[in-house]
Amino acid sequence: MVTASQLLPFLLTALLITITPGPDNLMVLGLGMSKGRRLGMTFGLGCASGCLSHTVLAVIGVSAIVAASPTAFLLLKWAGGAYLVWLGVRAIRHAGAGTAAAANSREGTARELFAKGLAVNAINPKVVLFFLSFLPQFVDQAQGHVEWQLGILGLVFTAQAAVVFGLLGYFAGTIGAWLTRTPRAAAWLDRVAGAVFVGLGARMIVSR
Repeated sequence: MVTASQLLPFLLTALLITITPGPDNLMVLGLGMSKGRRLGMTFGLGCASGCLSHTVLAVIGVSAIVAASPTAFLLLKWAGGAYLVWLGVRAIRHAGAGTAAAANSREGTARELFAKGLAVNAINPKVVLFFLSFLPQFVDQAQGHVEWQLGILGLVFTAQAAVVFGLLGYFAGTIGAWLTRTPRAAAWLDRVAGAVFVGLGARMIVSR
């Protein structure tokens, strides 16, 4: 259902988005540095698992819109594109500002931290809207089975996020110290991600 020409750019873009300093990975870094590798990895895996709920919403919502109304789908694309452009401009304007925001989390069991990470991601309305905006960028309507394409892309995003967040939790001490010593690196990651968001948003707005 998903070709290699769709999957490779999607995976590369997803990796770039996931590694860019943001609320989820900064929380994983902060918890890993303060509570240790195991709890940092557990929280990160919980955050990644929250992407599954957004995948389900994207499959149901976007598929229904495509089937019911091409005009509604066009409006969704425009709204999603504008949202991505806004995210990109905001990331560029505030590049590096979020790196210092990684905060320590309270001690808890692995199960509690997994549940917390899951909830933090699953109930975030901005992430819901992001998924609804991001996944359709890599769907080929000519191939049909839009819902299957969205589902596969969502699972791929979740899998790579689990790997990245797990590694962040494991190497939290080293990565956190590097970002603290090299704030320019975090700022450039923000700028690159911002440019990607702006490009994706512009593409969504102008594409037919």
